[in-house]
Amino acid sequence: MSYFIPRSLMSLPGLGLSSFFDDDAFGLVGNVPNGLSLAEDDKHVYVEAAVPGVYSKDIDVLFEKGVLRIVAEGVKEEKEGKKYFRRASSSFSYQVAVPGEIDLSVEPEAEIKNGVMHITFVKSPKTQPKKISVKSAK
Repeated sequence: MSYFIPRSLMSLPGLGLSSFFDDDAFGLVGNVPNGLSLAEDDKHVYVEAAVPGVYSKDIDVLFEKGVLRIVAEGVKEEKEGKKYFRRASSSFSYQVAVPGEIDLSVEPEAEIKNGVMHITFVKSPKTQPKKISVKSAK
């Protein structure tokens, strides 16, 4: 048996459940669809966004104050000699907080391959892990 618990009850003091259900608990802004992936390693942050059917010229990417916004809108081109009753279009909008401290002096790389936009950010050198050597005591 399952029970429905209204979201408004999750914010009652003492329950501590609201943060689990809030998107911001995962560093996300707004309602991020399943078409977005976010990953990192020691030196980079990687974002992948599904934008099938959209050309690179029809995509706007903005990174401001740690938040990445991707807006893509494409309309299928009309073919001569056809009468269209309905034309297919694609529209995507993503917004996500990028984790870590990004090196703003390095331009992020962005490319589209097979309907997926890949964006790579370089982390700031001061936030990258530093290996510390261990010496033997004499």
